[in-house]
Amino acid sequence: MGKFIYEGTVKVDFDDRTLAHLQIVIGTKLRRGEAFHFSWKDDASIGDGRTTVWVHPRCSLVYKYYGSRRPPLNIAWIDALAFTANSPSGLHVVPEPPEGSVGREERGALL
Repeated sequence: MGKFIYEGTVKVDFDDRTLAHLQIVIGTKLRRGEAFHFSWKDDASIGDGRTTVWVHPRCSLVYKYYGSRRPPLNIAWIDALAFTANSPSGLHVVPEPPEGSVGREERGALL
């Protein structure tokens, strides 16, 4: 289980595999100078609500992985996450599709 830390105060747990995919998508958007919303469903232990943060090139982000090995990446999942990040509602975690199920051409070569 990894941890995404925003501005040193907002901390949320994601499994390492999910976090690795989010890091690629967020990093790509920020390298382009693009700001966007990132939303997730909160754990029941903190109210079972929803949190949204405004991610921008000057924000402080930390990706803390608890596993020592880098998880394999699924390009189809990266494309699906990037598709949400480019939508008006912003980035949110979607289920991992089978590898190769979403072509870059179908997503407009988001990465």
